[in-house]
Amino acid sequence: MNATGALSHHRALERLYASAPVNATFDSRCEILGEGRARIVFTVGTNVYHAAGAAHGTVYFKMLDDAAFYAANTLVTDRFLLTTSFNLHFTKPVKEGKVVAEGKWVSGRKRVFVAEARLVDAEGEEIGRGTGTFMKSRIPLSTLPGYSARTIG
Repeated sequence: MNATGALSHHRALERLYASAPVNATFDSRCEILGEGRARIVFTVGTNVYHAAGAAHGTVYFKMLDDAAFYAANTLVTDRFLLTTSFNLHFTKPVKEGKVVAEGKWVSGRKRVFVAEARLVDAEGEEIGRGTGTFMKSRIPLSTLPGYSARTIG
């Protein structure tokens, strides 16, 4: 794919993320940083706390899965990927503030992809990490709301 096509695909993936109904629940945004790299920037608020006063594990999973997923989907321009497994490690509880999930593709270019992500709090400390396996689905990206074939101009 040429540079213009790659940029168009990356911006379309960012629009796809923004259009997902689940993302209206979270103060987050997706940034595609280049082939095989994605970042999810998220603001943790008390609305996602568990009973002991820190972010619930579902928040860790969502951010890490999304960052790894979008990093992997930068390599696939025709199909939506599906998460088939995800291994998650919690390393530190997080309270309110900005959190960043950095995802990067590790291996696979045909049907199955492996990507990892690291979650960092506002102080720059790691609070979690994970590795996911993703598989090409039968769902064309071009049929999904938010993803469009707009060109960069």
